Amino acid sequence: MFLTPKTNYLNKLITFFTAPKPIIMKTKKSIQQRRSFLKKTTALIAGTTLLGPSVFGARSFLSFTPQLNSKINGVQMGLITYSFRSMPDQSAEATLHNILDTGINAVELMGDPAEQYAGKPESPVDRRTFYGLMRRKRNNELNDEEEKEFMVMQSKLESYNKTVAAWRATVSMDKFIALRKMYNDAGVSIYAFKPNAFGKDNTDEEINWGMKAAKALGASHVTLEHPSDDAHTLKLGQMAEKHDVFVAYHGHEQQTPTFWDTALEQSSHNALNLDLGHFVAAGNEAPLEIVREKHSHIKSMHLKDRQTPEHDKGNVLWGTGDTPIVEVLQLMRDNKYTFPVTIELEYDIPEGSDAVQEVKKCLAYAKNALES
Repeated sequence: MFLTPKTNYLNKLITFFTAPKPIIMKTKKSIQQRRSFLKKTTALIAGTTLLGPSVFGARSFLSFTPQLNSKINGVQMGLITYSFRSMPDQSAEATLHNILDTGINAVELMGDPAEQYAGKPESPVDRRTFYGLMRRKRNNELNDEEEKEFMVMQSKLESYNKTVAAWRATVSMDKFIALRKMYNDAGVSIYAFKPNAFGKDNTDEEINWGMKAAKALGASHVTLEHPSDDAHTLKLGQMAEKHDVFVAYHGHEQQTPTFWDTALEQSSHNALNLDLGHFVAAGNEAPLEIVREKHSHIKSMHLKDRQTPEHDKGNVLWGTGDTPIVEVLQLMRDNKYTFPVTIELEYDIPEGSDAVQEVKKCLAYAKNALES
């Protein structure tokens, strides 16, 4: 059922994202000044709580186009819908509500909400549990029982993926076009698509499907974890050329300044989905330099606040880690870099909060940086 929010709620939200804020700060790398910056950001967030848990009332659908704009001083702030993995409803409609509640109007869409909307067979594995175990495994945090649970889930997914591959071979693009319209009508654009369809174990039919679906959704690029396989990046780049989309490779702590060089040489349609937080956690020096040097090849950049190896590589509240968030955003603003910045919520959500509220905090922190 479609409900229209009260006009003053929308006006408050628009004012929050467009009105100038009387906050002036000097960008320093000291922890003390970054924490001071964080306190100013928190004051901005306090204002948004006046709007209630959802600025659009109960989690119902919209019947109008909200005039939201998370492009701040030329820098497009977006988010990856993976940030909402802890939310109870993972449907495309609920995901859209979560996006709108944050005030963000451009996203990198994970595969599941879009494919479920299009009728994909139901998974036998709880994705939220699996993603949580996968993240902990990546950090070598699983105990023996959790390791067994993860292996069982992985086995089930391998069988399920064959079913999905058969479904992808025949599914129409109509539902993806309809999803794009639903998001666009609500004021949200999809700049990147990240289905589990581009790995070495996926068929060529699945890869073609993923690129077609990205186009249908309006995305300029697809994203995937770098396969660390030169033959595969060559293949993906060549296939992307035929579909006129870009393949942007994401990395974790294996990122280095030369991590993407071979892929970039192979195809003009290979690109970067840089993750600056992971880049810092990997121990790379001068993280701003990778942005300066590769900016023309970056299609989107994941942003989170991680610590260096000397500080245990923590994934922490924005403004309390070692990732130069303020500096990179101001670098982009001052140099007019146009690729989207993708908020990726990965730190532990505080008790009493949820993913939507934490993404709002990240966005407010970014807004402070870009208006200072």
